[in-house]
Amino acid sequence: MRAALAAAADAAAAGEVPVGAVVVLDGRIIATAANAPRALHDPTAHAEMLAIRAAAAAIGSDRLSDCDVWVTLEPCAMCAGAIAHARIARLYYGASDPKGGAVEYGPRLFSQPTIHHRPEVFPGIGDGEASALLRDFFSRLR
Repeated sequence: MRAALAAAADAAAAGEVPVGAVVVLDGRIIATAANAPRALHDPTAHAEMLAIRAAAAAIGSDRLSDCDVWVTLEPCAMCAGAIAHARIARLYYGASDPKGGAVEYGPRLFSQPTIHHRPEVFPGIGDGEASALLRDFFSRLR
């Protein structure tokens, strides 16, 4: 989670919502990404999406079934869907997202009977630090 939090801090410094994600395979980080929708002019450029794309390219497969994703904020529906499609083994996330989350809140994607893959989910890892990054970022905007 330390690497994901560092990526989130980088996102904040770049004016992006501070979310960072890493993909881990066999205890080794194979991809790290920070939110970049504004910089890339791409609404799908969430940290999870970018990290999953980089990890898939790194291992040469669209199936990341032996990988874990660590992300600082509860994934949205798009990112949770990508996690399912990539067949990620485990999802660790920091802050919950009552407004935009899709794991613990909102559609609770992994609880739906139509979802084809459900990762193990571990919420609240690094929650305090992840929440503080988000609070600080949005308080500066107001």
